[in-house]
Amino acid sequence: MKIDLFNEIQNPRPWSEGHEQLRFRQAIEQAVLADELGYGCWWQVEHHGAGEFSLSSAPELMLAALSQRTSRIRLGHSAVLAPGPFNHPIRVAERAATLDHLSGGRVELGLTRSTIPEWRLFGIEPDDARAQTQQAFEMVPKMWTSELFSYESEAYRVDGVGIGPKPLQQPHPPLWQAAASPASFEEAGRRGVGVLGTTMWESLERAGRLVGLYRAAAAQCTEPVGAFVNDQVGFFTFVHCAETDEEAMRNGAAAAAAWYTVTALTFFEAATEFVRANARNEELMESSGLTGDFLRGEALNAPSEANLLVARILQGEQVPDNEVFEVLSAQDSLIVGSPETCRKKLRAYAELGIDRMMCLQQIGGIPHEKVLKSIRLIGELIPDLA
Repeated sequence: MKIDLFNEIQNPRPWSEGHEQLRFRQAIEQAVLADELGYGCWWQVEHHGAGEFSLSSAPELMLAALSQRTSRIRLGHSAVLAPGPFNHPIRVAERAATLDHLSGGRVELGLTRSTIPEWRLFGIEPDDARAQTQQAFEMVPKMWTSELFSYESEAYRVDGVGIGPKPLQQPHPPLWQAAASPASFEEAGRRGVGVLGTTMWESLERAGRLVGLYRAAAAQCTEPVGAFVNDQVGFFTFVHCAETDEEAMRNGAAAAAAWYTVTALTFFEAATEFVRANARNEELMESSGLTGDFLRGEALNAPSEANLLVARILQGEQVPDNEVFEVLSAQDSLIVGSPETCRKKLRAYAELGIDRMMCLQQIGGIPHEKVLKSIRLIGELIPDLA
């Protein structure tokens, strides 16, 4: 399993003068350190109108800057928002190929549909988002591998145009799809592209089932959208390493992960439904006598302790930091603590057959120097997990 870094360029309040410039400088410093330590890939997201949650609205520029400051680490879009009003497929192909040359052939390209708030911001209909994402998956690799490219759909018409430059990597950079549901994991497999799991607070058991769904679909893919099947699974998760578990708690890593979850649910306009769903499922679990089924995950979606804690925070409750740490640290998807604690949790993911562990280390308000230390400590574990 390769150890990667996943970056949102988070910018939590309170803000001081020059805070945006500071965040970009810190992200570059983190990427340079990761390159020196042998991390596999730096994954940069794309979000618009995200406020504190993410300053990464122009990831192609950030990755271009990193291409000139690093030499080994691969550079990944995770992922380009694929509907045309966000990024026309021709521009996606041109920018990624240019970045591939600037980086010496280190690009990984992910595509995704995005969600309602960003669709609304750019005037995109949900049905159009799905169709145009599929069309982008079809168009981009063909533009990279065809001397003259033609394509026609309701949204796009291209007639015998030479799209350049072509990528440095041959036949083209690996393609990926961001996924957050069983259906989208299967969809990525059917397309023959790698899958970037963006689910939060998943158990190892559920993560394993998602991996299995993807592998089965990819194994049956005979006509990938690209020139080859990129049969790889990447999983995003929260990571913070310190000298001891106690130091990790003092650094506020669990509280930062809770902040991330609350802020993400708010940005994606899912907070109200999240609270309702967890309250409803908790009531059903207590009243229906299905506790055993819940524990086996066979009846309804049982609310985890992490979800219940996040729901309390969303409703305005001030949960003590030590309780946040105790509840969230017990979750598989929060890899926080000493090097030994982090090694143990990372190995559990490696045993699921995951190819890329995308470690979100710049989370919420964790101080920059603590993020750098965590990157170093996790970097020392890379040889053990390869």
